[in-house]
Order: sequence, then C-alpha cells, then structure tokens
Amino acid sequence: MRQALVAARLVWRAAPVPVLGYLAVTLVAGLVPIVVAWLTKLALDRVAAPGPPGVLLGLAVGLAVAGLFTSVSLQGSQYLRGEVSRRTTLVAKDELFASVERLDGLARFEDPAFLDRLRFAQESARALQLMVDSCFGLARGMVTLVGFVVSLAVLTPVFTGVVVVAAVPALMVELRLSRRRADVMWKIGPVERREFFYGQLLSTVNAAKEIRLLGIGSFLRGRMIDELRTSTAAKRRLERRELSAQAGLSLLSAAISGGGLIWVLVSAGQGRLSVGDVSMFAAAAAGVQSAVAGLVSTAAGAHQQLLMFGHYVDVIEADPDLPAAAPAAALPVLRRGIELRDVWFRYSPVHPWVLRGLNLFIPYGEAVALVGHNGCGKSTLVKLLCRFYDPTRGAILWDGVDLRDVEVGRLRERIGAVFQDFMAYDFSAADNIAVGDLVSLGDQRRIETAAGHAGVHEMVEALPHGYDTLLTRMFHQDPDDPGGGVTLSGGQWQRLALARAFLREDRDLMILDEPSAGLDAEAEYDLHTRLRQIRAGRTGVLISHRLGAVRAADLIAVLVDGVIVERGSHADLLAAGGTYARLFTLQAEGYAMARSG
Repeated sequence: MRQALVAARLVWRAAPVPVLGYLAVTLVAGLVPIVVAWLTKLALDRVAAPGPPGVLLGLAVGLAVAGLFTSVSLQGSQYLRGEVSRRTTLVAKDELFASVERLDGLARFEDPAFLDRLRFAQESARALQLMVDSCFGLARGMVTLVGFVVSLAVLTPVFTGVVVVAAVPALMVELRLSRRRADVMWKIGPVERREFFYGQLLSTVNAAKEIRLLGIGSFLRGRMIDELRTSTAAKRRLERRELSAQAGLSLLSAAISGGGLIWVLVSAGQGRLSVGDVSMFAAAAAGVQSAVAGLVSTAAGAHQQLLMFGHYVDVIEADPDLPAAAPAAALPVLRRGIELRDVWFRYSPVHPWVLRGLNLFIPYGEAVALVGHNGCGKSTLVKLLCRFYDPTRGAILWDGVDLRDVEVGRLRERIGAVFQDFMAYDFSAADNIAVGDLVSLGDQRRIETAAGHAGVHEMVEALPHGYDTLLTRMFHQDPDDPGGGVTLSGGQWQRLALARAFLREDRDLMILDEPSAGLDAEAEYDLHTRLRQIRAGRTGVLISHRLGAVRAADLIAVLVDGVIVERGSHADLLAAGGTYARLFTLQAEGYAMARSG
C-alpha cells in the first residue's frame, strides 16, 4: 500500500487530465463486451422469432456503434496512455535523481546493495506506466467481470458461483508467483550487474587496447557468460514453477468451461433455453473466465511491479547520508586555518582504520603537502576535508567551527579541488571547464583565463571547433561531420581538470590531489610553477608521490598507516633523516640513474 500510494500521487501530480481521460475510456471499454453480448442475444432471439423489422434494425445499429466505439477508443486510449507515460516518466526520473542528488556523501555510492537498489529504482521509474496500465486494467476487468457475472447469473446462478469461487486459488497462486519473481530479480541483481560490467569492458574504447594487447577478451567473455548462465538458471527455475502452477489453473478453467457448455447445450436441446440464451451463456461464460484470468494476471503483475517500485520509494525516501545540524552554523571566511583534531576514520565497522588519531593544522595562507605510501590515508583525508564522509571520531574545525555543524553546500562552495580520479566529461571543451563553476557557463573570457592558467588554452584553440569541440566520440559534433568529436591524451585531460579547479582559485581552500600525475617532467615543472604563482598566499593542500613537486610547500606532513609521523619544511625533513628523507633520496637517485643511463 505504501508503494501504491506513492505511485498514485506521482501519477496524479504528473498527468491529472490524461489520467482521467484514460480511466474514462478504459471503464467504458470494459462495458462494451457486455453490451455486445446482450445485443447479440436479443438479435438472435429476434431472428429466431421474427417481429417488427425496426427492432432488429435498431439492434444492428447498436452493434455497429459498439464496434465503432471499440475502434475509436483504442486509438484514443493509445494516445492517452502515451501521454501519461511521457509525463510520469519525466516526473519520476526527475524526482529520483533529485533524491540521489540530496545524498551529500559518498558512502551510498560505494555500497553495492544501494547501487542495485538504484538500478531497480531507475527501471521502476521507466516502467511506471506498466503500473498505471495494470491498475486501469484491474478497473476495466472489474467492470467487465461484474457485468458478465450478473448476465450469467440470470441464466445459471450455480455455475456463476463455481466460476467466481475458482478464481480465488488462481489469485493466491499468481500473487505468490509475483512475489517470487520480485525476490528472484533482487537476488540476481548483483549477478546481472557483474554481467553488465563485463559487457561494458568488452565494448568500450577505454579497455579495448589493454584487452587486445593482453588477449583477455575470451577470459572476460567467459566470465560474462558465466554470470549470464547463473541469472538464466535462476529465471528458468522460476519459469518452470510458473509453468506447472499455471498449467494446473488452465486445466481447472477448461473443466469448468466444459461442464458449463454441456449443461447449456442439453438445456437448449430440451427447449429450456433459447438460441439467444445459448449465445449469451457462451459469451458470458467466456467473458467471466477471461475477466477472472485477466484480473488475476493483472493483479499479480501489479503486485510484482509495486514490489519492484519499493526500490524507487526506498531511494526517494532514504535518510540523509550525512547528518545535518539544525540550525546550521555560519561558515566564516577562513582566517586562522583548518584543524584536524584526533581524527579517526574507517569506512565501516568491519573495515580497518584508515586514519588513527590524526592531528594536523593547516594554517591560513599556507600550502600543506601530504606525502606517504599508497593506502596511508592521504586521499581519505581529502574526502573528509570535502565532507564526503564525517570522521568516525574526532573533529575537523574551520576557524574553530566543526564541519559537521555547517551546511554541506556552503562548505563546498568555499573549496576548489582536482581529484586524482578526475572526470573526463563527454562535453565540449568549454563545458568541461565551465562545470568547475557553473556561473562561468557562457563566460568565454573567464573560461579561457582558467585554461591559460592550466597551460591548455593553445591546445584547446587548436581543436577543430576550438572551445566548442566535443571531447568525445560518443556523439556527433555535427550531423555532416561523421568523425564526431576528438579525444585527448591523459595529460591533456589532466590540464583541463586543472582549468576547472582554477575557476575556483579565489576560494578559501584549494585541494590538489596528484595534480601532475599524467604530465611529463617539463609539463609538471611548468604546472607547479604556475600553481605557486596563482596560489601564493592562499590556503592549499597538495598530495603528490613526486616529492620534488612538494618541496616548496610551507609544511610537509608524512603519513604512515593513518598517522602523521613527520612534519616540517623540506629542508627540516631532509635534515631529520627520517621517512621523508629516505623517500626523497630514493626518488632523486632514480632520476640520477635515469640521466646517467
């Protein structure tokens, strides 16, 4: 009922007038078979016992009008159905992704169960029209059923009771099967997601080079087919159960129909029923059984769709993934600095600790570099600064204000960032930069300035359509341009992502997570020179495995297993001879060996 109420409100909000029209046409269409059956009975009786010709003509006209309405209503119903479908899909999809957008953190997007639920929710949003069809089908079926039951009861109340009672076990069986279908679809969701994953690997350009070089296409195809076999086997078992159950229901229906036909023919032969009565019985018996079967099937289908729609409801009604303070504290302009105070963090109670009592102060106007081995907690610390997660224990203070007390959107407006796993959007070059600050959309001068800071302006201008060039071959740049857009190298994409960040160069905090990972040595030197000039006197956090890139930072913090084990300037840490000095020496020796080689 909860799912049904949400679906009903959504459909009514999206398309009230088309829904009323569709419902009216559906209900009238449910009456037509009953009218046709009665007109046919009366016409046959009039033929068998001739009377005034005007009566027969009137019955014939009535049958013609009923046929005409059936044809016209079918076309009108299809149009109204399409309009309801278009409007509800639009509203449902917008509402679903608005709810997803309200999830401020990353935890749900790293939860496989939530990703499965989100996939089913998207399918439910697209298939909402099926629920409308099922509900209206139930209404139409009830109208037809009641009409035929009354008509049949006029001839034989006993047989009518048998037909109606026989519908009860059929309904129970179908509802049980519908619940089983929904359960099976949920259980095989992860299997189908893995199958989709392997299919994507085998059909996208990102993986094509490595798959062909390593010759692992058959291996991946084998895994995809194994997942497909698993989901197919589960569906086959379900369908075999459905086949056996529905075969039994069909035998019951055939036995009831056969018994009724024997009775009516014997009665007609004895003169107790007229030719019209036989016609009415045949139409009513078939109509009742058809209506009952349709109602049972439609109810079961609606039941299954509502069960699946529960995933949609769960997503749009999901609790916030980050607690919101009420009332939210004001976020001051950064003037003192950001303090991480005894910060502990792990991704769930079953995961190991990533940060262990970390203490760090990022002074206002200074650049702090974080270095350490992979997995030591650097990127996790960045996620906490952006409040994609909250600390498990401890606090992060912005000029003394706990980030948990601040509205998430306000915090992120004050941060610029380039992430190690930056996005390459299938947009134009201009839009790829402008998404860094949507206010800049259409502001060509500002976009070009940011591109210039990132050292990518000349490259973009040289593209076939300049800043309007699509940076993808997924879509056509122009219908007359079969080549579509262009693709960039990893280093070019890296600079474009930096240009996005430079649109926010005036923000309180700039986070650069491996900003030069895809660049060659000369480009890296040029980039860090630009960064020092642009970010001079501003607060920043820099993460890099290339220690030469962080030596100019005001403070360098060395992380080992989620704890800061050293901190100081480049010169201080070299003089201390600890972990940083060892790592820096190893890298320097590697460069020296490369030059001598």
